[in-house]
Amino acid sequence: MSSIPATDFASDIDKRSHRDARHDAWFRWLLRTCALLVLAALLGAAVSTLWGGREVLFKDGFHFLSSDAWNPVSDDYGALAPIFGTLVTSLIALVLAVPVSFGIALFLTEIAPAWLRGPVATAIELLASIPSIIYGMWGLFVFVPFMAGIEPTLSDTLGRLPLVGKLFQGPPIGLGLLTAGIVLAVMILPFICSVMREVFQTVPTRLKESSYALGSTTWEVVWDIVLPYTRSAVIGGIFLGLGRALGETMAVTFVLGNAYSITNSLLMPGTSISSSIANEFNEAVGTHRSALIALGFLLFVVTFVVLLIARLMLRQLARREGA
Repeated sequence: MSSIPATDFASDIDKRSHRDARHDAWFRWLLRTCALLVLAALLGAAVSTLWGGREVLFKDGFHFLSSDAWNPVSDDYGALAPIFGTLVTSLIALVLAVPVSFGIALFLTEIAPAWLRGPVATAIELLASIPSIIYGMWGLFVFVPFMAGIEPTLSDTLGRLPLVGKLFQGPPIGLGLLTAGIVLAVMILPFICSVMREVFQTVPTRLKESSYALGSTTWEVVWDIVLPYTRSAVIGGIFLGLGRALGETMAVTFVLGNAYSITNSLLMPGTSISSSIANEFNEAVGTHRSALIALGFLLFVVTFVVLLIARLMLRQLARREGA
């Protein structure tokens, strides 16, 4: 059996090393290109909407941001009412969806029997796959009549409370900010719940069993063990649902009422940025079209600010945990 010369063996090693280095360089450039493509798409969307709305933003930007007027006949446009409707409906959705999502995730990970966890988790995932237009049709034909029936009761009870009473006073038409917020809550609930359930399952079993062995209740285990361990991921899931609510279009368009007004009552109709664009963009020309594109840029900015706040909160939590 002939032996391989040492010089040939060293040469083969050098060739392989050069080849591996070249492949690694190609792979790094490929990954870098993918990342830059994402940034380019993000920057392109922002710049294109900013340029499309320049006629309104650069000409009279302060009036556009501070006015609630929307009159295509006189070319008088203000973004305050759509921004107000977007933020209010998203806040209502978040207030309603987060506690329910937390309860469902807690039930599935800590309380539910094994035979029930699979069907409930599958049902939640199916809710996330339903198209938004189906939620909108359900909201318009089923939930709006239901809300129109209970809104007089809300006005007679909650509407008489001090401070918050004005929020529940208004005509019982069913369409409005509260209805849109509830429909949005149903839409974002499966996203938040799925994230919470997955991160709750990552908590080491020995940590929870140790707490139970010391006499802790289920609530104490969740509050003192599970939540601190998964706090960052839970907040990330909540902001994921918020981002979904901010950009929702079709479901909100069906049930919001599409009225350019700012009101103290959650029972009154309103509008949102995405619903305004969906309703009017097909027939818009000139300044009207520029105003709608400017609304799209504002929605981009609002979503970016929300995600930035989420990142800052997660970074602050990481520093506190490190300390």
